[in-house]
Amino acid sequence: MYDMIVVGAGPAGLTAAVYALRANKTVLVLEKASFGGQITHSPKIENFPGTVRISGTELADRMVEHAISQGADLELGEVTEVSRDEEGFTVTTEDGSYRGKTVVAAVGVRHRTLPLTCADEALWESVSYCAVCDGAFYKDKEVVVVGGGNSALQEALMLSELCKKVTVVQNLPYLTGEARLIELVNANPTITVITGTVATGLLGNGTLERVAVKEEATGKEDSIPADGLFIAVGLVPDNDRYASLAELNEWGYFASGEDCLTRTPGFYIAGDCRSKQIRQITTAVSDGATAALAACRYLEQR
Repeated sequence: MYDMIVVGAGPAGLTAAVYALRANKTVLVLEKASFGGQITHSPKIENFPGTVRISGTELADRMVEHAISQGADLELGEVTEVSRDEEGFTVTTEDGSYRGKTVVAAVGVRHRTLPLTCADEALWESVSYCAVCDGAFYKDKEVVVVGGGNSALQEALMLSELCKKVTVVQNLPYLTGEARLIELVNANPTITVITGTVATGLLGNGTLERVAVKEEATGKEDSIPADGLFIAVGLVPDNDRYASLAELNEWGYFASGEDCLTRTPGFYIAGDCRSKQIRQITTAVSDGATAALAACRYLEQR
């Protein structure tokens, strides 16, 4: 029986683990994909206090190492169910189940997809959601990045260091990322920005050759030469399996406030899966600390 089970090993979950461990609690961290969460997909982080510049992978490695050094148990496994009884919680994964007196759900979000038409299934192999992971495959080639926020602009800037040409396609009439990123993108001769346009399909014979697009205002259809397509159009929560323990809002995010509490005693929320205005690493680690300390208070009052 662990004092705390943390579901999700992103910044929020790892911070929760560290705070609980420093309060002499036993902690298990469960992660379904890769330790570090979404930040492992960020090529460059420049707004995390204390680090002028760092890759997402390096920052994730440091956070994981910190949690392990404090005594956390880490396991890979996708959680399929969390149930509560008088003694605590049972967290069930595909490989087994674990018991915990408290649970912190720091389950993050997943990539939003696009309804693209595609007559050849092989073309999907040229679609990616991670420039860090797949950018090297397109060295000296042409790629399209769909999206206009921070993630899309960061992807475009990284790809511009490898690719012959990068075309950013944004559905709105303007880019929505930070001013500094927009400035860097506009000044980059390798990057072309097309606004007011949506990607509609994949074209090619065996391999991707072009990305079909359509102007939002006029409906005019066209296509852009591309060897690869990178999609960065936002994130969506995957919280339904926890709906019996915590309220969800109309968009599927946990309807928990800054206190990270839920309607279920001993069950807490942290990170991007929570309803909030700003989703950054700094707000995730803040949630992790808040949730962990709330769980510690609950344990001490039992």
